[in-house]
Amino acid sequence: MRILFWGTPAYAVSSLDALVDAGHELVGVVTQPDRRRGRGKALVPSPVKARAVELGLPVFTPERIRKEPDCQQQLAALGADVYVVVAFGQILPKEVLQQPPLGCWNGHGSLLPRWRGAGPIQWSLIEGDAETGVGIMAMEEGLDTGPVLLERAIPIALRENAHQLAERLARLTGELLVEALPLIEAAGPGPEAERLARLGVRTQPDEGMTYARMLTKEDAQIDWSASALAIHRQIMGLYPAATSSWKGKRLKVLSSEPLIKRLKQDLSPEAQALAERWGLNAGESSSHTPGTVLECVDSTGLVVASSGCPLLIRAAQLEGKSASQGTQLLQQLGAVAGDRLGD
Repeated sequence: MRILFWGTPAYAVSSLDALVDAGHELVGVVTQPDRRRGRGKALVPSPVKARAVELGLPVFTPERIRKEPDCQQQLAALGADVYVVVAFGQILPKEVLQQPPLGCWNGHGSLLPRWRGAGPIQWSLIEGDAETGVGIMAMEEGLDTGPVLLERAIPIALRENAHQLAERLARLTGELLVEALPLIEAAGPGPEAERLARLGVRTQPDEGMTYARMLTKEDAQIDWSASALAIHRQIMGLYPAATSSWKGKRLKVLSSEPLIKRLKQDLSPEAQALAERWGLNAGESSSHTPGTVLECVDSTGLVVASSGCPLLIRAAQLEGKSASQGTQLLQQLGAVAGDRLGD
């Protein structure tokens, strides 16, 4: 099939590679323009553009595709059979959605209609979802509202962070797109309603719909008076951005485990032992001020009080320092029992 691929971040590169490896003809790649990054503010291409250049594919970088009719006409002239979109970063206008004869299809990183929007991976972790997945969806003018052709679920592990989960979902997206495209081709062109009926797509129900809003700096600020599980989900879901303070400096908390006895089977051996020592039994409450360091465990990390059971901080990055864990983290912070985070 002749495919025009739309994508921007590293997450989308797996899908681009999967389509190439499956033998499809990529007539072009549409991605976000180069952005200035780093201390030198040099222009840096998106990961998808960098990969497309390596593959020798034509690249298009509209600033706002909705307002660039000349670019829209250029893309239409490529004669693609289908448009495939994975984390492009702009909403496609009706004029673009109507161009390819076999439609526009999106690989979305959630089990729709849960977590429509820009941050489904982060929100599935923050909210403690037991599973997530990927859906291959026919695109409409609405935000992630189209009917779903294929969907596959995967479990979310307690100690999995957003980067790790994104890697798994990125691979799964590529696999499902390769599986979906022969079905889309076999259904053939024609009026959209007839094409989708031939494919037997699933209309998204209204029940269970949630929206993954854009995350803010405020979302990343750790509130130690929350529960250990809520703080842990925030740390893993916002990796590597969850932030507290340590003796007047910013501290990014990179890895944690909630010391909750009922979750022992999902904890590391070190955290299991600490949960036995510090975890609360049913009906008990914590007598410690949230954010207080309860214990410094050599080779492991910091045990920190929350509103209930404490939290084990395994890795962090202090302002002006490199990321560290275990003994190195304890030495870098100079932490002792009784110190406070968040002051």
